[in-house]
Amino acid sequence: MSEKRVFMKGCEAIAEAAVRSGCRFFAGYPITPQNEIPEYFARRLPEVGGHFVQGESELASVNMVYGAASTGTRAMTSSSSCGISLKSEGVSFCASARIPMVYCNISRGGPGIGSIQPSQQDYAQATRASGNGGFRMMVFAPGDVQEAVDMTYAAFDYAQRDRNPVLILGDGVLGTIMEPVVLPPMRSEEEVRRLKDELRDWALVGHDPKKEERAFILPGGWSTKRQEQTCINNAALYDSWVKDVQVETIGLEDAEVVVTGYGISGRIARSAVNKLRAEGARVGYIRPKTVSPFPYETFEKLDYSRVKAILDVEMSIPALMKLDVELAVKDRTRIETCLHAGGEIMSSREVEAAIRALLQGGRTE
Repeated sequence: MSEKRVFMKGCEAIAEAAVRSGCRFFAGYPITPQNEIPEYFARRLPEVGGHFVQGESELASVNMVYGAASTGTRAMTSSSSCGISLKSEGVSFCASARIPMVYCNISRGGPGIGSIQPSQQDYAQATRASGNGGFRMMVFAPGDVQEAVDMTYAAFDYAQRDRNPVLILGDGVLGTIMEPVVLPPMRSEEEVRRLKDELRDWALVGHDPKKEERAFILPGGWSTKRQEQTCINNAALYDSWVKDVQVETIGLEDAEVVVTGYGISGRIARSAVNKLRAEGARVGYIRPKTVSPFPYETFEKLDYSRVKAILDVEMSIPALMKLDVELAVKDRTRIETCLHAGGEIMSSREVEAAIRALLQGGRTE
C-alpha cells in the first residue's frame, strides 16, 4: 500500500476504494446524502473498463446489480435509508441466490423520508431485517474515512468468500466530511479477471450445456426440504463469522464506566473518553467496527465487579444498538444512554457530561 495520503470526501473515497478492489459495475439512483458515490462512479468506472448505470429507481438499480453480480462481476450499489428500504427485496434475492454484492448506506434521519441530515436509525434494518427471510450479512461500520476505504476494499473479498451480500453502514457525516486517506493498491486487470474466473463454477458466464452438466437454479428451488437445507447452510455460515469480528477498545483493564458506540457516534465518544482518561478517570471504550457480527465476547470479558455502568451512545431514538449491548451484558450492570435522532448530531461535550454523571453514581436521564 502506498503511504501517499490524498484528501477525499467520504462518499468519493468509498467509490474509489471499490474500484481499486475490482468493482466494475455500479447501478444507483440519486438520494441525499450519498449522491457523490454514484457521481464518482459515473466518471471513474469508464476509465477502468467498467460500467455505470443510473437506474430509473432504487428497485431497478439493485436488480441490475443482482444481474451483473450473477456473472461473477464485482458489483455495487448505494443509497440512503429510505432508498435502502426500496432495495431490500433485491438484496434478499441476492442472499437467497448466494450472489456476492456490496452495497452502502449513507444513512439519514427517519423514519420515512425524514431529513437529509445524518442519523443512525437504520441499525436494526442493517443487522436484523435487511429483507425478508431472516438472512444475515456482514455489516461494517466505519468511524472515519480511512476505515470506510479499508472496509469497502475488503468487503468485496468477504462477499466473494461467502457468496453473500456485504453492507457498509455509514451516515451523512461520514459521507460528506473530507479527510486525508491512504488508498489501497489498484488491482490489475489480470487480477480482476482472475477473481471473476474463480466464480465460473456457478456464475452465469455462458456455459455450454453440451459440455457441462450444470443446472442454474436458486439454492432452494421449489422444494421445501431443499429450501430448509439452504437455510441451515446459511445459518452455519453466519455462525462462522465470529472469527471476523472487528472492535476497537480503550482502557477496559481498569474501567468503572464503559462507553460504547459505533460509526460516527463511536468516534465522537472516543474523543470524550480520551479526554477523561487523560484526567485520570477510569473510563473504558468499546467501538464495534463490525456490527454484524457483533463483538459480544468483548462485553462478556468485562469485569462486572468493577464496571458500574455502560453508556450507549447513538444517534437513534429509540436506541437500537442497545439491544445487542443488553444481549451481551446480560443484566450484569446497568446500561444508560446518550442519544440523538432525526438528523441531530451528537457532540463530545454531551457524551463527556453523561460519563461524568455516571462516574459520580448518577444517571444520564
